[in-house]
Amino acid sequence: MAMSLLLDYPDGQLTHSIAAVRHDRILMPAAVADEIIAFCDVAESWGLRALQEHYVETFDQRRRCALYLSYYSAGDTRERGAAILGFRDVMRNAGFEMNHANELPDYLPVVLEFSARATEGDTLLRANREALEIIRSALVAASSPYAHLLEGLCLVLSPLDERTLGRYQKLISQGPPVEMVGLAAMDSVSTPRRQS
Repeated sequence: MAMSLLLDYPDGQLTHSIAAVRHDRILMPAAVADEIIAFCDVAESWGLRALQEHYVETFDQRRRCALYLSYYSAGDTRERGAAILGFRDVMRNAGFEMNHANELPDYLPVVLEFSARATEGDTLLRANREALEIIRSALVAASSPYAHLLEGLCLVLSPLDERTLGRYQKLISQGPPVEMVGLAAMDSVSTPRRQS
């Protein structure tokens, strides 16, 4: 739940969220708590406005930092709609009500909140382990303080197995799936000649 609060867009509730996380750090595994508190320290030193600017620059403008988990498995293809519905169905079947009315169910803070409230959430996180690893490594490479949160999350999850590592390496080298709808048809149509 701490990671869900802190990975969401920082707003006026950030100070309250950080105070709550600091208060509950004793309930977390020590290594995870250290990562989360490291993020809180940076967030407090930067201030809300600088953190908001960094959030937009990082998560909205860098594809490898996108917080929508279905993007990594389905890319910007027609398959993504089905993947998003899959997230929604798992949440609905578990009786989970989304608090983020304007977000999709594959948004990582939503999945983390779901995981904090229902065991099925862990299944979604494990099924998207390679996506989490891409986000984590991209945040580390960008020297983002948000890397602390993904480092903490990956500490909670099981290490990458061979199959997941293979999917991760494929995504790193090839990127998410892409769809070339209509381009082949466009290539076969000749450009009309102007009549003079």
